[in-house]
Amino acid sequence: MWICLDGEFVPRDQAKVSVFDHGLLYGDGVFEGIRAYHGRVFRLAQHVRRLYDSARTIQLQIPLTPAQYGEVILETCRRNQIHDGYIRAVVTRGVGDLGLDPRKCPLASYFIIAAGIQLYPESCYEQGLKVVTCATRRNDPTALDPAVKSLNYLNNILGRIEVNRANADEGLMLNSLGNVSEATGDNIFVVRDGVILTPPIAAGILQGITRDAVIELARAAGFTVKEEFFNVQVVYNADECFLTGTAAEVIPVRELDGREIGDGQPGAVTRQLIAAFRELVKHDGTPIHG
Repeated sequence: MWICLDGEFVPRDQAKVSVFDHGLLYGDGVFEGIRAYHGRVFRLAQHVRRLYDSARTIQLQIPLTPAQYGEVILETCRRNQIHDGYIRAVVTRGVGDLGLDPRKCPLASYFIIAAGIQLYPESCYEQGLKVVTCATRRNDPTALDPAVKSLNYLNNILGRIEVNRANADEGLMLNSLGNVSEATGDNIFVVRDGVILTPPIAAGILQGITRDAVIELARAAGFTVKEEFFNVQVVYNADECFLTGTAAEVIPVRELDGREIGDGQPGAVTRQLIAAFRELVKHDGTPIHG
């Protein structure tokens, strides 16, 4: 495995960052998770733009242009002979001192990993996930905007610990008002009477690129998609529920907090959107090899 580290390609065991890097010391940095399918990087431009938007928000200067960064992602895929895989693109504040002041970090650092991934076994796509509602609330967007895909994922990790203790597959996180926000690592959708609902950005969610693609696919297929606030009771009484994310793609939920969603099986709308998404990624993407 070859890792791109600050413009150099180094073997995995030599890809190291300083203990004084503020990405390590304070979670001061941003990242993107990206997928490659069939020799193409899915929605590369959107991912790169979101990375640069996150960086701009925290006043982090990436030492490459967006076009250059996109090309380095493709080259990392080539070096690792990636045809289908997962890409992690990370930018840190860089080396500084033990204080918080980002001005003490003169140069940002970046690295890119391209490898394989399987978040869930295929059986989960056929049977659906067991999900629990987390006691940990999603970060308030007025304190830390989830639009910034930062290196500090402790909020999500605390939710994931609850999932593990409950022996579940995923966790549903609510916002400070008790409305549904998102899962610990994915966006959420529910289906009721043929209408698809998903929380709005103001609910404290990351505007997922897979989420946006699924909304496009659903509307193109003639479904009504509404972005609105709803509570956990709406999920309990939904006909269907599914999650979306770069690693998870589109995956059904069979139960929440011990309550079956619908008949406890992946529904027709969910299955249709899974099929549509898998078809989309066959041709929607930037070719790795020109």
